[in-house]
Amino acid sequence: MKARIEDDILYVQQEDLPEYKKKGSIVRNSYFWALKAIAAHAPYERDWEFDAEVWVALQRVLLSFANSGYLGLRETTLEFPTDTTIPEDLRAVSTWQ
Repeated sequence: MKARIEDDILYVQQEDLPEYKKKGSIVRNSYFWALKAIAAHAPYERDWEFDAEVWVALQRVLLSFANSGYLGLRETTLEFPTDTTIPEDLRAVSTWQ
């Protein structure tokens, strides 16, 4: 998931976020709701925002769903621009683009 950090807010690009589908996969829908629950701001069809206070929780959610085997790495890994310093709380689930 493409991400960036501005003023201690993590933004995940809208096109990389999981979608909720009424008759969709239980795992994908659970993933959607887990991320939405800890997001500071999750507007429809816009980037979601995560405050620094929840980065540890975000890392745990991403690791948990990655380890489930149902979701791919592209769906559970944060991808930052190469000039970004990845915070310690997100390193286990992050890479550079």
